[in-house]
Amino acid sequence: MNDKQFFSLLKQAAEPFVGWDFSFISETGRMKSELLSWSYGSIAASLIPNAKSMLDMGTGGGEFLSKLRPFPTSVYATEGYPPNVPIAKERLTPLGVKVIQVDHDENLPFGTGSFELILNQHESFSSKEVRRIISKEGIFLTQQVGGLDCREINENLKVPVNEEFIDWNLKAALKKYRRIILRF
Repeated sequence: MNDKQFFSLLKQAAEPFVGWDFSFISETGRMKSELLSWSYGSIAASLIPNAKSMLDMGTGGGEFLSKLRPFPTSVYATEGYPPNVPIAKERLTPLGVKVIQVDHDENLPFGTGSFELILNQHESFSSKEVRRIISKEGIFLTQQVGGLDCREINENLKVPVNEEFIDWNLKAALKKYRRIILRF
């Protein structure tokens, strides 16, 4: 890497980061990811036409949700990161989405059985609270990352992997949530 490239990267690092728009990394070739065998967005888009009410948990700046139109009659989005809330409101409110800032997963400001569809892409959640706010026949679609996601970054930076989530994977999730689903 020459000096010009190095200073270019420093300049990019100083750019303000808003919402969850990673194009400043992905469009420069600095980030690579593998395609999944399925598409969260395609699944979400196929579920929306059948729902009358929907919640997008952890909407970020609303970048993803804004692409899923047309929406059901009642649409809400939550966001816990305070700098993202005004960005999400600016993007989503004109589309009819009510954006709510939340601080905790365990006490969401919605009535019991409020949503036919709940979307959750990489956001934390309380399974007890999801069960409370979803309608009896509702669908909860989530995409989560495993505890070893991006471990190469940690290794290269000589930073330990977060031990709290090291065993979090599909097998662990199925074991934990299958009991909840069967009791629902």
